[in-house]
Amino acid sequence: MVKKGRYRQFISGLFTFVDFLILNLTYLILSFFNGEPDDFFTRPVWFMMNITFAAGCSIYSNIHNRRVVFADRVVLTATKFVTLFAVLFFASLLFLNLNNIHVLTFIEFFLFFFPALSIWWLLSRQMLKAYRSRGYNFKRTIIIGGGNVGMRLLDELLSDDGYGYRIMGLFDDTPRKSPYYKGGFENLGTFIKENLIDEMYCTLPDGDDGLVQKMIKLADSNAVDFYYVPQFGSAIMRQFELQSIGNVPILAIRPNPLNNTTNRIVKRIFDIVFSSCVLVFTPILLPFIAIGIKMSSPGPIFFKQKRTGYRGKEFFCYKFRTMKVNNDSDSLQASKDDPRKTAFGNFLRRTSIDELPQFFNVWRGDMSIVGPRPHMLKHTKDYSALIDKYMVRHTIKPGITGWAQVNGFRGETRELWQMEKRVEYDVWYAENWNLMLDLKIIFLTVKNAIRGEKNAF
Repeated sequence: MVKKGRYRQFISGLFTFVDFLILNLTYLILSFFNGEPDDFFTRPVWFMMNITFAAGCSIYSNIHNRRVVFADRVVLTATKFVTLFAVLFFASLLFLNLNNIHVLTFIEFFLFFFPALSIWWLLSRQMLKAYRSRGYNFKRTIIIGGGNVGMRLLDELLSDDGYGYRIMGLFDDTPRKSPYYKGGFENLGTFIKENLIDEMYCTLPDGDDGLVQKMIKLADSNAVDFYYVPQFGSAIMRQFELQSIGNVPILAIRPNPLNNTTNRIVKRIFDIVFSSCVLVFTPILLPFIAIGIKMSSPGPIFFKQKRTGYRGKEFFCYKFRTMKVNNDSDSLQASKDDPRKTAFGNFLRRTSIDELPQFFNVWRGDMSIVGPRPHMLKHTKDYSALIDKYMVRHTIKPGITGWAQVNGFRGETRELWQMEKRVEYDVWYAENWNLMLDLKIIFLTVKNAIRGEKNAF
């Protein structure tokens, strides 16, 4: 009989071994190229380096086991891990009086080690996703409950073959129109044994306490990992963290990361540095853009419009003018074949060059490099009455680009669901912000601009 998880335990161990290999190779290479004798490259220091690294690995051991984690989170975790390792390593050297080490050598080591580890972690995840996409290292998974939450979970687990979830069945006493539906709960015990199930996700309503307990007992008796999915997942998108009061588990809402003063300062510094770099080079293009705009149609070079900003505050958003002067600019979105657009304006829009003046908005503090796109005042008024949580997107500064834009929700929104999806992505960004995510969005924006976007009109 084939056993469950026959090789799974070796993958994490193999990847951790490579972590240590990168650590020691970095140390070896630097010691080889180090021209002058340095107490950093001695056996006691090398020994403590590996010991403290092992301690850090024990705390962040789950990084090689997690199946669903995005690239920005991988780099963020690597940053935390290397920071912890550096603190432990430095403290151990002080404790052992190994303090005759050049600080620059210590810094140099981590300047080489951090990017090497981050690249390996990103590469290893892509390797593992490719391996899983070919049908290996999968987890046999079943979902209990076929309501809205259950179906949403099913879509998420199936969204990427690289996650390595093999959905074996969906169970509910109410028949469901799904190819994964296998029947009611009475068949569950036999099905688990015959199909060597690894994981069970229970999405039953909170009121079915007796049934949930039965599912937990069934999972325990078959060595199946059990996960309970709260029912509010269908309506609430916020991140929660598990806490407890005595023996009673509770879920606490995580505050938005940008409510933290340090995070706001980091994001603002990044905005100032990035926008300053762009604004330095913008004057080089300005004469050519100005001539093109003036030749395409009479009117000003710049277009300014009141938009909704942080906490609902209105501000003037600047762009290069891409349309003929008209009276509908404050109420009507640009469409693909909009007669108001000029030929040169089309070029500016397709290449996103028309957005360059918004870096001035960023420099002033009205906007950020990354954030929800600012909407005209009329749209804010209309959509806030139609879409739940619409105004949540204004709890952070609007951006030149955003998570919704790089996920395909850019440009005209002819139907309500398109704006609903944009809001969903914007709210997710606000509640999951980190600097690595901003860098990822900027990279994807540049990539899409080079490749060309169908909604850039």
